[in-house]
Amino acid sequence: MSYDREKQVAMDAAIAAAKLCQQVRQDIPQAIEKQDKSPVTVADFGSQAIICKALGEAFPDDPVVGEEDAAELRKPEMAETLNKMLGYVQSLIPDATADRVTDWIDRGNGSVSPRYWTLDPIDGTKGFLRQDQYAVALALIEGGDVKVGVLACPAMPVGGREPGMLYVAVRGEGAAMMPLAGGELQPIQVVSPEDAENLRFVESVEAAHGDQSRQNAIAQAAGITAESVRVDSQAKYGIVASGKAALYLRLPSPKKPDYRENIWDHAAGAIVVEEAGGKVTDMYGKPLNFADGSKMVNNRGVVVSNGVLHDRVLAVLNR
Repeated sequence: MSYDREKQVAMDAAIAAAKLCQQVRQDIPQAIEKQDKSPVTVADFGSQAIICKALGEAFPDDPVVGEEDAAELRKPEMAETLNKMLGYVQSLIPDATADRVTDWIDRGNGSVSPRYWTLDPIDGTKGFLRQDQYAVALALIEGGDVKVGVLACPAMPVGGREPGMLYVAVRGEGAAMMPLAGGELQPIQVVSPEDAENLRFVESVEAAHGDQSRQNAIAQAAGITAESVRVDSQAKYGIVASGKAALYLRLPSPKKPDYRENIWDHAAGAIVVEEAGGKVTDMYGKPLNFADGSKMVNNRGVVVSNGVLHDRVLAVLNR
């Protein structure tokens, strides 16, 4: 089956959402506090609105499992924030209205099904707020398998050019990347064992997102001696897929032993790495489960590698 249309719609939507995010970041608004205490800005809502609108028009029968909903925006005290977000959306979709935008956002309240999209409109909101890395992450899942993945990383360095990189993968067709500013998709591959300079590992900036001391010990035991590179968001998947690092570890935090990962935090990045020749599992070597719900309740931690290192890392973990 061809996924050419899904790929193109996803790419166009992610690029448009990234443009909105870049506009917002020129004038970062005051963060809103969600129930889980993580910050969310008008960029999250605007990004989700743009992408859900595009998916709804192209694939009206496909549910979207997204991170945001518009319930908070509909509160009277949020009118100023809603209007500000609407202004950003209207810069890309002139006929957008407040009612349309909130309806587009709520299209992301779908459920996991045999075929669905999962979306993180801004993965790495804290990185976004502090002018660091973040990603717009969109993936299509069919029968529990990720078929299409798109990562827009507006802050990713591009040698000698305006920052911003788009990573794209379709199952069975390989992975590629292109500058968000424009260009052709170029195939990417994970780092080879001979490339000693890039045999390093990446992990989250936020200590609460993993077990950093254990992650460093595992990486060293697996043969990576360089210090970790700490990066926000699924941009870490793009770094591994494009051969700039060999390993990404996200082990359960001792402070949150019962935490389970969200599907939208890993689906797009996972297929990009796998199609670039790498491997993605949980810390026990099990495939990540995108079939049963928005939380990967049967997986613990995430191990992302160039493939060559994977069994070595899992062996160290099992010891």
